[in-house]
Amino acid sequence: MKKCVGILLLLFLVITAKAQDGNAAIMEANQKVRSYFQTGTQLMYAIGAVLALIGAVKVYSKWTSGDPDTGRVAAAWFGSCVFLVIVVTVIKAFFGI
Repeated sequence: MKKCVGILLLLFLVITAKAQDGNAAIMEANQKVRSYFQTGTQLMYAIGAVLALIGAVKVYSKWTSGDPDTGRVAAAWFGSCVFLVIVVTVIKAFFGI
């Protein structure tokens, strides 16, 4: 009986030590993700800027050629750029960064 209790105590100590290492690993991962967050948001803003330029060129091209559905295309490109900026803002607010 004492041997069984000793084994259970040893097992409990090992599990507790592993759980603390898991907690440390989660905290380390959290810090790494937060360290890349600012770079990621800047990248998303840059992608939004490139999309806006491409959209502006496409809309201008349709407008000068007299395409009747220029307004729809302009709204779609503008909406996608606004959506990207809103996503970045919401993610910043959600994670509190």
